Amino acid sequence: MQFPDDDNGKMLAAMAEAGIDLSKPLAVDFFLVFDDQRDAESALEEIVNSDLEADSELNMNDELAKWELIVGIEMVPEYELLVEQETILHEFAQEFGGQSDGWGVMQHQEGDDEFADEDTSQHQCDDQCQH
Repeated sequence: MQFPDDDNGKMLAAMAEAGIDLSKPLAVDFFLVFDDQRDAESALEEIVNSDLEADSELNMNDELAKWELIVGIEMVPEYELLVEQETILHEFAQEFGGQSDGWGVMQHQEGDDEFADEDTSQHQCDDQCQH
């Protein structure tokens, strides 16, 4: 599968290479950052009250020293759709003094068994391990 040679295309290529099925809907997180807490809270309130079907959360990103509004949207991660949604959210963030800071997906998606209830925290491998 070919992707454009930009950040979004590289991210999609890396996801495909990691074995993520890009033909199925995934929870895509779009990151919007704000310097001012009140601006970020106003943007969050606007998102929550909008018609956009999204899960949203607001955190202080200590690494960036900015308020980060995460807007999670269930969507098929197609290049054109991602670029369009990122542009819409960037323009939205600008109305509140913020900007877009990219997007991502959690590696664990529905159907993954990576987080099974198996507790291996007490096990330490040695030369006799057979797994």
